[in-house]
Amino acid sequence: MGRTWRDGTGWLEIPGGHGRVPLEVAASYRARRRGLLGRDGLDGALLITPTNSVHTFGMRFTVDVAYLDRSLTVLDVVTMRPGRLGMVRWRGRHVLEARGGAMAGWGLRPGVRVAMELTDRRDPGGVSGRTDLTEGPSPGA
Repeated sequence: MGRTWRDGTGWLEIPGGHGRVPLEVAASYRARRRGLLGRDGLDGALLITPTNSVHTFGMRFTVDVAYLDRSLTVLDVVTMRPGRLGMVRWRGRHVLEARGGAMAGWGLRPGVRVAMELTDRRDPGGVSGRTDLTEGPSPGA
């Protein structure tokens, strides 16, 4: 059964000693549509879910974009300048966005599997739990 994503905050956990990165989650239609529009930057990362493509029309800064599959494994990482339309990644389920150049420093590249620790917006002080898998077992399991 699939996980129900909600708008909120938490931490992106990157394996290999790269630590935890502040995370915002955009899961509602309104939050996904807004994304990073109107912002001058981002501390950490923004997870947009569900989606398998993004654009940077109306953005004010260059972003790194990581396309993730259902098991939170990175499929591709690209850097997009403002005013671009990203290609659809057919196996993509989620997109991570960060300030341009950040993901290389975090060690995000195809094949890396990330985890997330999410804070439930209904309980701002509480953590709703660590998420390694979002929607069932990984392929071949």
